[in-house]
Formats: sequence, C-alpha cells, structure tokens
Amino acid sequence: MEPKLRYTIETPSKPIHFSVGGIIKNAIGEYLLIDRLKKPYGFACPAGHVDEGETSYTAIVREVEEETGLKPIKVKEIEIDECDNIPQEPCSRGVTNHIWMIYEIEAEGELIFKADEVKSIGWYSIEEIKTLPLEQVWKYWFEKLKII
Repeated sequence: MEPKLRYTIETPSKPIHFSVGGIIKNAIGEYLLIDRLKKPYGFACPAGHVDEGETSYTAIVREVEEETGLKPIKVKEIEIDECDNIPQEPCSRGVTNHIWMIYEIEAEGELIFKADEVKSIGWYSIEEIKTLPLEQVWKYWFEKLKII
C-alpha cells in the first residue's frame, strides 16, 4: 500500500508541495493537454496537488477526473532517475517548490470542459505540442521523457 503524503512539508527556508501529473495518450498517439485558466499558466497534462492524507495514486485519479471528466482505468507511475533543474513556478496557492510524481494514464469516457479551470482541452500531436506555450514544468517533463 502506498503511504499517504503530507500535503506540505515546511522547511526552515520554504514550503514544499507534493504534486502529481498524468500523461494521457490516445490510440493515434496524441496527448491530452489543457490550457490552464489558473497559475501556473500554459498547456499542461492533468495535474495538481496531493491533498492532505491522500496517496499520490488517489490524487492523480482525482485530478484526471476533475480536470478532464475521464475515468482512469490504468495508472502506472513513471520511474524517474534524476530530477535536476525542474522549473519551479508559483502554483495557485503561492508555493514555488514542488516534488513531482508523474503517471502514465489510460482513461475512458468523454472529455468535459470545465470553464472554471481551463481555457481549452484537447488532443495534440507531438508536432503540435512543440509549438504550444507549455507550462514550464511540462516542457521539462516532455523533454525529460523524450516525448518532444
């Protein structure tokens, strides 16, 4: 069983949030991206904070459902060896430092558009992703994982 995480770690110099992100690819090789309405701005995969008492698995399932309307049916953590120089942008809660867990997600259902959270949501090819104004951390993850 995955241990539950504390939402925030308070260090002497800065608070740190735990964050999760889900990479969802469809049958024709397109990736699901949302254009965020709230900080941090830019195109991104479904993502968010791990809430107090949640596991990262529970958090990513919740975030995917909340932000896209899709139901995750397969969730696999992507093992990442080193995470140097991850861009640290302030989130909607004002915290700049995040520890990330990234998941590969297979999901089903119909996309929903949540006007209170996103400007747009859609499927994008790798070539299209290269031209989008990606959220800095997602540019990092797409490059680190050799997607772009």
